[in-house]
Amino acid sequence: MKSTGSRATRIGLLGGSFNPAHGGHRRISLFARAALGLDEIWWLVSPGNPLKPKEGMAPLSARISAAMAQAKRAPIRVTAIERELGTRYTVDTLRAIRRRYSKCDFVWLMGSDNLAQFHLWKDWRTIARTMPIAVIGRPGYDADAIASPAMAWLRHYRVPSASFANGGEWSAPALVTLRFDPDPRSATAIRRADPDWALRHTGLSRRDQVTHRLIPSAEETTTP
Repeated sequence: MKSTGSRATRIGLLGGSFNPAHGGHRRISLFARAALGLDEIWWLVSPGNPLKPKEGMAPLSARISAAMAQAKRAPIRVTAIERELGTRYTVDTLRAIRRRYSKCDFVWLMGSDNLAQFHLWKDWRTIARTMPIAVIGRPGYDADAIASPAMAWLRHYRVPSASFANGGEWSAPALVTLRFDPDPRSATAIRRADPDWALRHTGLSRRDQVTHRLIPSAEETTTP
């Protein structure tokens, strides 16, 4: 990563299964980038989310391909870096990314739906101490997020978004809350309306936009 002027490159990390990625992901990423003064966003496409069932999960290569299509011509990089790092949990992934890209500044992006269950994540306090967290409001989840055990702890570390956007020093723990116009799109609704979406991305090998390693297609990773 190259520094921007005299400061480190500032990157927002948005993790998830992206099953599939959709316009809502793109819109929320560009909103967070502008609100926090970030240089780019990385979509961390998870090989497997421990909190989500495996049933109905499209192959990683299909999810990567669909995500790249959604991120086209935007300052968004799509990566399956967890596959290369060999990490499964967010806490391990974020610590490994900070070690590997030590000259970059990172902020973890999550929706209020994730904040509502953040206390169930492995070592969630360590995640908060690893990098700042920006929470983006999501319709129907704000009340649960505010009442969550994680919010009870994190609210002591709230900082205004202007401190990020104006290029101040980043430290952790730090919590920024962002208000966002409701976006009704969801991966669940897309799967219901278009259950064969992954087939259009099957058989395509893509190169990871962060590590630049080839991500094999589903056929290449399937054992006969």
